[in-house]
Amino acid sequence: MPRTRGRAPDGKGRADALSPEIIVGAAVVLLDELGERGLTFRLLAKQLNTGPGALYWHVTNKDELVALAADHVLGHAFAAAPRLEEGAGAQLRALAIAVFDTLDRHPWAASHVTAPATLANALRLLDRIGTLVAQTGLPAERHFAVSTAISYYITGVSAQIITPRTVVGATTSRDAFLTRTAERWEELDPADYPFLTRTTTDLRDHDDRDQFTTGLDLLLDGLNMTAEPRRPPA
Repeated sequence: MPRTRGRAPDGKGRADALSPEIIVGAAVVLLDELGERGLTFRLLAKQLNTGPGALYWHVTNKDELVALAADHVLGHAFAAAPRLEEGAGAQLRALAIAVFDTLDRHPWAASHVTAPATLANALRLLDRIGTLVAQTGLPAERHFAVSTAISYYITGVSAQIITPRTVVGATTSRDAFLTRTAERWEELDPADYPFLTRTTTDLRDHDDRDQFTTGLDLLLDGLNMTAEPRRPPA
């Protein structure tokens, strides 16, 4: 990511007075406060007491910056995930929930943790998942498919659950949005939509984290049924 070292292109200081880590850290603070739309290079430069040109010395554009900021946030999940002794399945569950909770605290980041993994912490997440899957006793030829499926569930479902709140929250509350949606479901013809019309109360009252863990547990239960647990190598 760093291009070179020397004077920043706007002449307001040295490019190496900044670093990608400093820029990304400041961007996370602004993104948490203002959201993705509120982040601009001009505002970030003001926060860092430099010129916008100095930022471009390290980061190509806003898209790259937000992606790096999201990957930085993802790294917090590794510190939050407890190290358990119950086995690979329990560790996978703890890691997945730590990722969901981390993205839930930084909702702007959820849609930017993409697959396949390319950035440092996304790569680290997939590698950790794959390492734990390998400890379950699942046949080696299934490791890639199962590991990527779990990774896609964790990041993709988190984004599906969390990201809409960043849009809805700008105009209305989550509760109001769910109530309005439930009212629309209630108006549907039960003959055509038998499931939706009988679950409007669940839609109004559901907990996002519980929704995530319900699907996660189904996925991990399936893994437990097809794998023969074994102790990790010493």
